[in-house]
Amino acid sequence: MLTPKEQIKIICKGVNHCVSEEELFAKLERSYNQNKPLIIKLGLDPSAPDIHLGHAVVLRKIRQMQELGHEAVIVIGDFTGKIGDPTGKSKGRKALTEEQVKQNAHTYQEQIFKILDRERTKVRFNSEWLSKLNFEEVISLAASTTVARMLERDEFEKRFQNEVPIGIHEFFYPLMQAYDSVELHADIELGGTDQVFNILMGRTLQKARGQEPQAALFMPILEGLDGVEKMSKSLQNHIGISEPAEIMFKKVMEVPDHLIIRYFELATDEHPDKVKAIQSELLAGINPRDIKFRLAQIITGLYHSDEELQKAVSYYEAAFSKKTVPDDIPVLLLAIGKETVNDTIPQLAAMGLVKSRSEFLRLMKQGGVRLNGEKIGEEELNTVLFNLDVLKIGKKVFVRINK
Repeated sequence: MLTPKEQIKIICKGVNHCVSEEELFAKLERSYNQNKPLIIKLGLDPSAPDIHLGHAVVLRKIRQMQELGHEAVIVIGDFTGKIGDPTGKSKGRKALTEEQVKQNAHTYQEQIFKILDRERTKVRFNSEWLSKLNFEEVISLAASTTVARMLERDEFEKRFQNEVPIGIHEFFYPLMQAYDSVELHADIELGGTDQVFNILMGRTLQKARGQEPQAALFMPILEGLDGVEKMSKSLQNHIGISEPAEIMFKKVMEVPDHLIIRYFELATDEHPDKVKAIQSELLAGINPRDIKFRLAQIITGLYHSDEELQKAVSYYEAAFSKKTVPDDIPVLLLAIGKETVNDTIPQLAAMGLVKSRSEFLRLMKQGGVRLNGEKIGEEELNTVLFNLDVLKIGKKVFVRINK
């Protein structure tokens, strides 16, 4: 196990804020001296189970701490999910059904182990303890804070000022999340900067219950490929952790230059000293594209095998460096018949190769769609496709037809 001084350097890489670093260091020292792992808590509200690199920021940080010898407890909020986290909401969130919660929780578990060490991770459902609280215990929980404290939360304050209804049950969401920390005796809790209120409530409740308060690590929100908005599937600026290697590699190469170091800090497990050296290279004038190529290799390699990574590199170099058609490109399977360019558009969208039919048509009108190297327009939409034909969509997407 690394020394506490070295551990805290790794743990705090890319962290927006730590409450408090002194407390965290003391926990690390005790863990080191007693050879006893710290308990790291992450709560997941199973409402949006498709994980991208933005979601993965906290998971990567947990994996780094697991590599240091600590253990993670992922709390699936199956009980709290039935209420809905009001974070960022101008009105109450519709509660999920039990079936929705179960399905989303299952999907989460399939994805989180692409990042976390399964041997050092426990998955718990907070219905295990929250559903067993009797009314007296619920009243005791509510007595641990005040309405004034709850109204300090931005969402509640704005809704109160705008006379938008606030259900009393919504006040229980941060209390229940805090109770999770008490139940687990959490040493550290992680979350995004949008979870400050909930996580600090955990510290408050632990103190009230006579426990040592958890250290709180708040991770930044990762910007998407547009370089401005936070990464979001709905904004189409995301990099999904389950996307094919060639798509992931290509997307990382689209990261704006000013975010290269931020992606190294938040989307990789590179040591802080190495990230600092890379930053020095950029300041010294090295071509950002060369650094980004290394970044794409590292990120793609985190989620794919060495073989898949090498294919992605070859695909990118062939498609975007040599301007030729790469050998290993996505294949579009068509039934044997008279399928046309127009028939392929729904499949292309389903594969994530275009956002929508309207985007495909827009690119076509701009001369950005080619069939076997020749530009095609709307008049070619009904062109019949044959086996091994190659469509090029935009500057970077190739697809081979297979019948």
